[in-house]
Amino acid sequence: MKFSEDKIDQGYYVSGYEDGAILVNGSTKTASFIISLEELIDDWAPAHIDELSTQHMQPLLELQPELVLIGTGQTLKFPAIEHYACLIQQNIGVEIMDSAAACRTYNILLGEGRKVVAGIIIGTRNKSQERL
Repeated sequence: MKFSEDKIDQGYYVSGYEDGAILVNGSTKTASFIISLEELIDDWAPAHIDELSTQHMQPLLELQPELVLIGTGQTLKFPAIEHYACLIQQNIGVEIMDSAAACRTYNILLGEGRKVVAGIIIGTRNKSQERL
């Protein structure tokens, strides 16, 4: 498991990650979640990036971020823009990246004092991906 250096004194931060699991403040998460400095929302509905829809953006919007990171699982896959257009329309920055990169970026931005929220999909390779 890869760990990031803990420079965040309080709130929620990612303390480590590996395929299929992410540590938040030392607690293992194996299902998709939303994280911000003040809130951790377990069991975010999309289990795979292909399941992401506009309705999944509502809990992110409620946290009033200046920037949203969407972690797409083990590999980067861009969702259709209409699924996250509501964020852009409200002048909220959106970055799409694989979940490990989203976790690292979240910690960096949090350490800079940014109002960042991350929706992290925890995905592992399925059998067809393993053969590639």
